[in-house]
Amino acid sequence: MAWSKEEMAFEVINMLNDGATVNLGIGMPTLVAELMPSTKNIMIQSENGVMGVGERPTAQTVSPTLINAGKETITVIKGASFFDSSLSFGMIRGGHIDYCILGGMEVDVDGNLANWMVPGQKITGMGGAMDLVNGAKQVIIMMSHFNKNGTSKFVTRCQLPLTGTNVVDKVVTELGVFSPAMGKFKIIKLASGTTKESLGDSTLYI
Repeated sequence: MAWSKEEMAFEVINMLNDGATVNLGIGMPTLVAELMPSTKNIMIQSENGVMGVGERPTAQTVSPTLINAGKETITVIKGASFFDSSLSFGMIRGGHIDYCILGGMEVDVDGNLANWMVPGQKITGMGGAMDLVNGAKQVIIMMSHFNKNGTSKFVTRCQLPLTGTNVVDKVVTELGVFSPAMGKFKIIKLASGTTKESLGDSTLYI
């Protein structure tokens, strides 16, 4: 059976070392903040200037002045700090973020990532993704295995505009955990009942 989004988030959480700094992209990756165990010593950074993002707020705890880079309301944990955009991107570009967790539209066998634009469709911009994939020490992609048309997002070469080249370390989907390696995708773990043949083009996987 395919993993739920929550199960995918826990797969990502298990990859994070205690004491790490983590940046989360918009969409599915924000589940990581919501499900982060209190016993895990992780500091989540948002590029709009927050270090110490917490879980999603409730109706009782929500504050209109606390938002992440995706303009979603957030909470903050004890010890959180706030700073301007230049310092935030100094952290990112300076290599001070341990993990970046982003969504994806395509990932290819060389670890190239396309996650910000589909030609001909209206977009709001790349945001900090280009800086994050080049500045973070490890890049984890959290995405659905297939697009809305049923086509695999794992490809030999990305056809969509790139966010970064040779930047992806691991990919987590509802079907498993993968890593670009040796011109293919190495299967690290598969969801229960998932087979290599169910991943799409089986020749892309080892």
